[in-house]
Amino acid sequence: MELRVASLAERPEMLDRVRGMADSWPAFAVEDLSGNAHYPRIAVELPEYVQFAEDEYGEVVAHGHSVPFALHTEGRGTLPARGWSEVLVWAFSDLRRGVRPDTVSAISVTVAPHAQGLGLSGRMLAAMRDNAEARGFREVVAPVRPSAKHLEPHAPIEEYARRLRPDGLPHDPWLRVHARAGATIDSVAPASMTVSGSLDEWRRWTGLPFDTAGDVEVPGALVPVRCEPERGYAVYVEPNVWMRHAL
Repeated sequence: MELRVASLAERPEMLDRVRGMADSWPAFAVEDLSGNAHYPRIAVELPEYVQFAEDEYGEVVAHGHSVPFALHTEGRGTLPARGWSEVLVWAFSDLRRGVRPDTVSAISVTVAPHAQGLGLSGRMLAAMRDNAEARGFREVVAPVRPSAKHLEPHAPIEEYARRLRPDGLPHDPWLRVHARAGATIDSVAPASMTVSGSLDEWRRWTGLPFDTAGDVEVPGALVPVRCEPERGYAVYVEPNVWMRHAL
């Protein structure tokens, strides 16, 4: 597959095609309120931090979003336990207040379903790193969503994240892509994304009954969803793994 990689700052006319690209995210995973409030803003307010790959037919087959933010400042200094959600809040708070960023955080790498398995996730990660380095940053951090953790929803994330293959690389495929690019694990973000909803919403998102109290295993979820029928809601709190890329 012949690819051309560009940013939305370079190709603003591609905005609708980037946003309209098919993906394979589970339905519940795009219902985080913090993400819904901030993620769409990246393409509009920070288009230089959105890279996309276009195939030889002009079809968008992958894209990566990142955000600049101030990590080494008063009240921060360490990567947040609320991971993905909090770094989005920090980035747009800094942008609004004119705070100078010192770090770039990956937010997402998405590959079209028909193009998965071709190494495009690594290609987009490299484009994100190259973009940050070209803008003078010395580090990219990433709240990584381990791609195979959903197969072991009851495994402790701390143990899973540090599980290695015989060759010393991470057991998880997406963690492994980051490690091959030179990243190291910093910490676990135990509450990186929170999705709460009514039982009817969860039924619509998953097709499951959500009528029994306790933990519910949901396809695509990294950990079980907590169901509270007597209270009429269910809550999913997703952990991520913070990884650091020195540039």
